Amino acid sequence: MKFNFKIQQYQTDAVEAVVKVFNGQGYHDKIKYIRDLGKIKPNGTQMTLNLNNDEAGYYDPSDDTGYKNELIELSDEQLLKNIQTIQKQNNIKTSASLVKDLGKCSLDIEMETGTGKTYVYIKTMFELNKRYGWSKFIVVVPSIAIREGVKKSFDITADHFMEYYHKKIRPFVYNSSRLNELDNFSSGSGINVMIINTQAFAASLKEGGRSKESRIIYSKRDEFASRRPIDVIKANRPIIILDEPQKMGGDVTQKALKNFNPLFTLNYSATHKKQHNLIYVLDALDAFNKKLVKKIEVKGFEVKNFRGTDSYLYLEQIVLSSKKPPMAKIELEIGYNKSINREPRTLGVGDDLYYISQEMEQYKGYTISEIDPLKGTVTFTNGEVIKAGDVVGDVSENDMRRIQIRETILSHFEKEEKLYNMGIKCLSLFFIDEVAKYRQYDENGDEVLGEYGKMFEQEYMNVLNDYVTLLDTPYQKYLKSTCSDVSSVHKGYFSIDKKGHAIDSKLKRGSEFSDDISAYDLILKNKERLLSFEEPTRFIFSHSALREGWDNPNVFQICTLKHSDSNTAKRQEVGRGLRLCVNQGGNRMDIQALGESIHDINILTVVASESYKTFVTDLQSDIKTVLYDRPTEATSEYFKGKYVKVDGEPTLIDDKTANDIEFYLIQNGYVDMDRKVTDKYREDIKNGTVADLPEKLKPMAEGIHMLIQSVYDDSVLKDMFSDGHESKVKDNPLNENFAKKEFQALWREINHKYAYTVEFDSDELIKKSIEHINDKLFISELQYTTTIGRQKSEINEYELSRGDSFVRESSGTYTLKHAEVSQIKYDLIGKIAEATTLTRKTISIFAPKSEIASTTRKTISKILQGIRIDKLYMFQNNPEEFITKVSRLINEQKATMIVEHISYDTIEGEYDSTIFTAEKNTQSFEKAFLAKKAIQDYVFTDGVAEKSIERKFAEDLDAAEEVCVYAKLPRIFQIPTPVGNYSPDWAIAFYEGKVKHIFFVAETKGTMESLELRPIEQAKISCAKKLFNEMSTSKVRYHDVDSYQSLLNVLNSIK
Repeated sequence: MKFNFKIQQYQTDAVEAVVKVFNGQGYHDKIKYIRDLGKIKPNGTQMTLNLNNDEAGYYDPSDDTGYKNELIELSDEQLLKNIQTIQKQNNIKTSASLVKDLGKCSLDIEMETGTGKTYVYIKTMFELNKRYGWSKFIVVVPSIAIREGVKKSFDITADHFMEYYHKKIRPFVYNSSRLNELDNFSSGSGINVMIINTQAFAASLKEGGRSKESRIIYSKRDEFASRRPIDVIKANRPIIILDEPQKMGGDVTQKALKNFNPLFTLNYSATHKKQHNLIYVLDALDAFNKKLVKKIEVKGFEVKNFRGTDSYLYLEQIVLSSKKPPMAKIELEIGYNKSINREPRTLGVGDDLYYISQEMEQYKGYTISEIDPLKGTVTFTNGEVIKAGDVVGDVSENDMRRIQIRETILSHFEKEEKLYNMGIKCLSLFFIDEVAKYRQYDENGDEVLGEYGKMFEQEYMNVLNDYVTLLDTPYQKYLKSTCSDVSSVHKGYFSIDKKGHAIDSKLKRGSEFSDDISAYDLILKNKERLLSFEEPTRFIFSHSALREGWDNPNVFQICTLKHSDSNTAKRQEVGRGLRLCVNQGGNRMDIQALGESIHDINILTVVASESYKTFVTDLQSDIKTVLYDRPTEATSEYFKGKYVKVDGEPTLIDDKTANDIEFYLIQNGYVDMDRKVTDKYREDIKNGTVADLPEKLKPMAEGIHMLIQSVYDDSVLKDMFSDGHESKVKDNPLNENFAKKEFQALWREINHKYAYTVEFDSDELIKKSIEHINDKLFISELQYTTTIGRQKSEINEYELSRGDSFVRESSGTYTLKHAEVSQIKYDLIGKIAEATTLTRKTISIFAPKSEIASTTRKTISKILQGIRIDKLYMFQNNPEEFITKVSRLINEQKATMIVEHISYDTIEGEYDSTIFTAEKNTQSFEKAFLAKKAIQDYVFTDGVAEKSIERKFAEDLDAAEEVCVYAKLPRIFQIPTPVGNYSPDWAIAFYEGKVKHIFFVAETKGTMESLELRPIEQAKISCAKKLFNEMSTSKVRYHDVDSYQSLLNVLNSIK
């Protein structure tokens, strides 16, 4: 399996932040210098084959040509000015001075774990090379685990970047026994990267250190032609990238790194301890709100004792069914003739634990009096209350570990069928602190299971037997074949000794991590293999000291079978599973792939060894300490001076605009008297019912709402977590309403599959695109500003943070004109044609592929020839931005033309009724609406349960006397459109004679849509209107509505 990568805006923004710091720097490619070859032994020179991707050929050791990075030409003042401009545009507090710890400047890029910071700094290397010609980089990492992961990232992104930059990076891991690689690093004219870890070389970073590596790097070596390796490295004037600098030993390491003679330094981390010049921030809250990481569900356990008894009880879950009252699955002790066993039983109100347990004395008085699914509690007649996840009585550590293992397996199976049907492999990860608890060796040296291994196999078989059915679905076939052999579904990843036996990983001094390269190599080697359905391993056991090596995107459960020693350790463990998952095609299941259901799929369940409240409180307090310094009040002062993007260009919020935003918030009850953001605003944002901004502020809407959502209060962290023990609905079959003749008649009308044709004159698209590009295209040029100013007499904190403590007296902005243009050759027409794939359907979906492809390129060529020459020349300023913006502008024109020219035909095929129950959703009971008129007992709605538009709409449908029957349509039910498949929300059958049209398909608008997806969503809705309301001969009508009342209004207005 191969991972697929794509350009993502937030990553592009992080790259651009670095590149723009050096605006004004000229382009200098392949700056030569004469390398020190040292004392070459007679007849010692031998030409070697150099397989460097970019410059294949022979490396001649006698050639003294080297290539180094050109010096930075900008003054400190110019650099600081560029940094401050970027900080203002990214709404970061402006720096008062330039930080020059290592090289000409030290820049901080803050990115949350799981958002792809390694990808970002690799792309940054390409961009710095493309814009300025710099080609020598050193990536410094704090551990072997991160080092191996970084090298793997270079390998798996090589083809992706080759496509965009037409060259490859040559990365290598520094090894003191392979010093000749330093000569290749120096003599290579392409992009060369050395990856080095501080621990493998910890003492060596300090000149005069006593370690073997230190002696090698700082001393003249016979095998290295009597040269000091450090001198060979520093001659290149490399750019240093520090990955996780907070783990690198503080000042000593920073000081020692000066020996590398860095041009400048980039620091990438989610948690910067030491602050430099910060130019980009994507913290934990940003990453969650932008849906770039998984949502976290925590299953916690609390051990408690009832008064005067040591009776053992464990409330596993509340079992829900629409046909009968809630039941409780409780594990208790049952007395048999020869033993007392702990076994689970599903019980209801009135059940007496004394009789269930075969009359064991400790359960006298324990008769169930109430089961509350909302609170997740069971109450007994003696007044005792137990909550889901509570463990009562005589509980040993082994009992707790068994419960954790069982709950991990249960969570795995709850998610797996839905994920399997989407082509996503589900993995679970256990961290342990002693290998012997999972794997042991007998006297013959053969592997035998330890206690955790035995527990796992027993619990796995129990759960598997509950999930295997007589059905012949693809998932059931998978369970019965690949997943039935319990010994093959789990595997251990550990350090290995000389005998090949798994052993506890040794911790490096002063750390909780291991240096064992062989263990990390095994983990990384099998990363893609573990994501394939053909590999039976779904449950992984690994030593906690190796946890830094794990970042597999398809880990959906993490269980630590030990106590987390600190809040930071909790965050690191959770971080191992935060990445968004990938499917069998290697495609990331992000918001573009899944839309608003992204956090229904991407949920990480953490099975803790403490209570939910304790675990989440500790985790939140750790996250809070590392969040970027956020404002707590939404005042006009906060908005003033910030930048928001309008048509892709940063636009300044002036005094009047800032006051208008504050007035809008007050007017709609979105801030309180202290200008704190209210729950009303947060709920309206979730439900998509946020009040419209005034007309003149609408172009800034996306940016303004991002700024409002950046205002912090403690409640915003709560949304990041959910309780894994909350009551869930696991089964939602079709009911008798499905068989009603009215619904069957509606189902026959809409149960078709369609093909569309879009035929229009490409000249019309060319003409409209040319006009649109000439009107809207703007590509930022490299500019610099000179300003003279004096300090204000009075300053407030907001003015200070945004750098407004000076009054500007005179200022001039100048465009930097330089003759150098990018050395990259772009297939301009091809790239735009690829980004505007819609054009492949502009002729007809039945046209031959070759004809479509050639017409596509021809259309793009005519558009580019037709635009104004000054617009075409903008390509030279920033090719990537030009391609992105021109593609977007052409797509906008096509989206409007599609609707005018689309036609649909019914094709063979229809949907089976099983589509309504195929998505084995395990949904929260809180989101479930128990309906009377729907074709399933429960209707699940988006948004905050009681207040969302969908929930209100379902309640109104159920109560309306004119409605006979309705269905919430599953996402599998789709209408094809040229901008992607579209799934409407509802199908409704009314009683005849009550309304004008008895069959209706509806889309409820107001579920929180991503703002940039709205034009596409609008095009899909327009296509559906055309299909049902204009072309179809059926009696069905379609419209988007925001309430049941608006549906009734629309019904009367549609023909």
